[in-house]
Amino acid sequence: MKKSLLAFVFSPFLIYAQEIPKLTNEMAAKLLEKPLYCINQEYPNKTAHIINNAGEVTLTPKDLHPSFYGCFDWHSSVHGHWMLVRLLKTKPDLANAKDLEKILDNSLSKENLQAEADYFTKYELTATFERTYGWAWLLKFDEELTTWNHPKAKIWHENLKPLTGQILKSWKAYLPKQTYPNRTGVHPNTAFGLAFAIDWAVANNDKEFETQLKEKAKYFYGKDQKTPAYLEPDGSDFFSPSLEIADLMRRVLPQKEFVLWLNSFYEKRSLENIEKIPVVSDLSDYQTVHLVGLSFSKAWCMKGISKALPNEHPLKKDFKKTADVFLANGLPLLFQGNYGGDHWLASFAVYSLED
Repeated sequence: MKKSLLAFVFSPFLIYAQEIPKLTNEMAAKLLEKPLYCINQEYPNKTAHIINNAGEVTLTPKDLHPSFYGCFDWHSSVHGHWMLVRLLKTKPDLANAKDLEKILDNSLSKENLQAEADYFTKYELTATFERTYGWAWLLKFDEELTTWNHPKAKIWHENLKPLTGQILKSWKAYLPKQTYPNRTGVHPNTAFGLAFAIDWAVANNDKEFETQLKEKAKYFYGKDQKTPAYLEPDGSDFFSPSLEIADLMRRVLPQKEFVLWLNSFYEKRSLENIEKIPVVSDLSDYQTVHLVGLSFSKAWCMKGISKALPNEHPLKKDFKKTADVFLANGLPLLFQGNYGGDHWLASFAVYSLED
């Protein structure tokens, strides 16, 4: 093991939380207020639809996406719906469980989801729509339904199949052609997308897709060394590019290989930097508020990496402890902002609060 890792001590860079944040029923109910407010709110909206002709100018978000038109943009609506399913699944005694089911029944109707699937063939220039961030969240949503033995989940999963199938078709066509990864801290981040896609492939026993994804991950990142994480973050990041890669590679490599890879991936100055709490200067700014999400995504990456490491590795306890610090920092900010954060941050918080 590298000396720099053994010698590194994190505590000077952090103020540890006195209480470890937990996803209690009370916390879940409070977080649920965010997607419940926006799932059926059509405006403001950023459709990302490419207008091909004058006939498409008047199409509304709901015309284009009858299931996922709310929450400002398509991907936020998708992971807002994922959050509803996740909490119904893990906390079935929620007071408003029946209300959540009604919302999901409406959004996940067979007709609506068929229209969502048809979007990718009905209009021109849709091949890059939501690639690969929205694709990843759609597969995470489907994975949640696949692994839930509940009558409603089975219906919703079946209704989602046309859209899931379209996303898989698009991803499997794109994957061999993707020559380079996107090492960004925002939506196009390749490592994040591959990680969620691998999770879906494992849950659905799609061995061929799983192999393709893992081989591509090793091709993109297997030889990475001394990642320049000391330069993170950019001003609107909600991902740590380096932690997303590490969180992907722990899914791809056996433990011993992963440890060797990780020890070469991070240097001391990069580790010091990714431990720092993001400074969020303006919660009302729709781009700056991304940095609140950065605390949440760092937390889930550090938790995942910590779990994958052997007990003797110096980052195992440090990453687990640091993840709690990021959560304790991000949660209060989530409840102080406006629609720029409200339309998406709660689902990030729920995913990062998972053990």
